[in-house]
Amino acid sequence: MTPTASTSAHQALIKAIGLVRYDSKSQKNLLNASDFTLCAGDRVAVTGPSGSGKSVFLRALALLDSHSSGQIYWRGTAVKGPDIPAYRRHVSYIAQRPAMLEGTVEDNLRYPFSLKVYQDLKFDREAVLRLLGQAGRGDGFLEKQSSELSGGEAQIAALIRVLQVQPDVLLLDEPTAALDPESSREIEALVSAWFNGSNERAYLWISHDQAQAQRMSGRHLTMLAGTLSEQT
Repeated sequence: MTPTASTSAHQALIKAIGLVRYDSKSQKNLLNASDFTLCAGDRVAVTGPSGSGKSVFLRALALLDSHSSGQIYWRGTAVKGPDIPAYRRHVSYIAQRPAMLEGTVEDNLRYPFSLKVYQDLKFDREAVLRLLGQAGRGDGFLEKQSSELSGGEAQIAALIRVLQVQPDVLLLDEPTAALDPESSREIEALVSAWFNGSNERAYLWISHDQAQAQRMSGRHLTMLAGTLSEQT
């Protein structure tokens, strides 16, 4: 997989064709055959009942869980096994309850740069401070121990950990579901500032909140019993 250096509005970033996730235990499809295209400049929300397959779909797009059939393309090129690390550099998945490492927030933010896929990047404290400012936090936040963070603070730290490495796509799996309204607004502000009307970035946001889905998206999909559909 050899991604191009740049993209333009309406160019397909992620394209999924016939994506299926079959559960051998229940002998049922958790995700029925789904086609989906995420273009540069897209802000997409997915809503649906609990257990309908929203997270299954998102994790399949992130290539965190293997799909039973179908194919995912990145900028027009099929993503094969050896391409997955490069794909994940460009496509970042944000969980509802992020995993934090022991140590300070800054320790957590420096961690990605120890990974081979980010060897060409360096920790940029000034860029991180700008991101913190967008979430209403100062530089003292970097010194906090991860074990002392509230749920909202942990989500802010986890999101900044991803945003600092400049992904092209965010896949957000109900990132504010367990947060209070103020923390939810801070997460929304971070994502909005990262996107900022960009013609080169895109995100897909799973939400249980219809008002949030409307506020944070330009396209709205629904998931029901493993079947994905787009609202018009």
